[in-house]
Amino acid sequence: MPFQPPADVTGGTAETVTVEIVVPVHNEERALAGCVRTLHGHLRKRLPFRWRITVADNASTDRTLRVARELAAELPGVGVVHLDRKGRGLALRTAWNASDADIVAYMDVDLSTGLDGLLPLIAPLASGHSDLAIGSRLAPGARTVRGPRRELISRCYNTLLRAGLGARFSDAQCGFKAARAEAVRPLLAVTSDDSWFFDTELLVLAEHNGLRIHEVPVDWVEDLDSRVDVVRTAVEDLRGMWRLARMKASGAADAAVPRRPAPSAEHPDAVPGSGSLLLWELGCFALIGVFSTVGQALVYWLLRPALSAPLANLVSLVILTVLNTEANRRLTFRGSTAGAGRAHLGAGALFLVGYAVTSVAVLLFQRLVPDASHAAEAVVLAATSVLVTALRFAVLRTAVFRRRSRSERASS
Repeated sequence: MPFQPPADVTGGTAETVTVEIVVPVHNEERALAGCVRTLHGHLRKRLPFRWRITVADNASTDRTLRVARELAAELPGVGVVHLDRKGRGLALRTAWNASDADIVAYMDVDLSTGLDGLLPLIAPLASGHSDLAIGSRLAPGARTVRGPRRELISRCYNTLLRAGLGARFSDAQCGFKAARAEAVRPLLAVTSDDSWFFDTELLVLAEHNGLRIHEVPVDWVEDLDSRVDVVRTAVEDLRGMWRLARMKASGAADAAVPRRPAPSAEHPDAVPGSGSLLLWELGCFALIGVFSTVGQALVYWLLRPALSAPLANLVSLVILTVLNTEANRRLTFRGSTAGAGRAHLGAGALFLVGYAVTSVAVLLFQRLVPDASHAAEAVVLAATSVLVTALRFAVLRTAVFRRRSRSERASS
């Protein structure tokens, strides 16, 4: 099926970029015709790229497939793919793998997402700036109309993704996404979910493999006729998150994605505006360490009148270790794909080492200087913590938050 030319092209680049938009459907005989005609009209008038629409019918039992074929016969640039098995993820994986377009996209048949967001979704992919683009109902500037139940579930789910898997995108499940075909195909080979979790899996794998994701704030209105079982889908998503966490830990999430040019010749992971990645990490880690050390000494001093020295040290160390780890995950090692679970697990092991070392130091000081004040103990604790902090940086950087190079991913 040929691509349809844009109605009005102002530059040569648009003529060479092809876009295939997939609309996955299951028993949508009532909504399909209106959706495809509306989308078709919008593309003819507003999209400055060569395009086509593919209706991916996955195991419909009503007249959906017949309606889709009638639309394909009536409208130029509309095609149909039929699958014998149900599943949005399966439909998208099948259609995208078979596509010869430069950019593959999809949207839900209910058109809950405003089509004005389509060009901003595709443009950064066509220019080569980004690898994937997603519509977000939670990004600044988005306008969303939906019930409080859906709103709460969505926000809680995306918060869990950020806390558990270290996700940096804001909205995993909005049915409005696009990707450069050459970047997404290696990810499709790694994905395994055939249903609603496919979106989340694709985005987490994209971030894990260093791809750039562009977010577009969208206008979105809830479809009150939606047949998605929100609770059941949420439970399946939680299972999928656990599976993804295991994949990331074992290396099974690595994919041979195209290498993006380095931002500077000095270091492939250099931080813009700073010397190198190592200098950035050292400076940020040191600054956080200063606040953590002072904070731990202060908490210890406040607790010492009521608790024994080892117990006061334990409580202060637990509090500051949690805060320190989260600050380093979000700031110092922000380019790492390690999630919160892995970060705090690794920090927990280092916590035991740090607690043992600092406790021994305080107890030895008490024996050597029996009449020492609590303030003096706090100073000894702070000095010992400096040594422990240096050890933590080395282990966190080389093991917990280690960045794997693209060549390592490709060969694993």
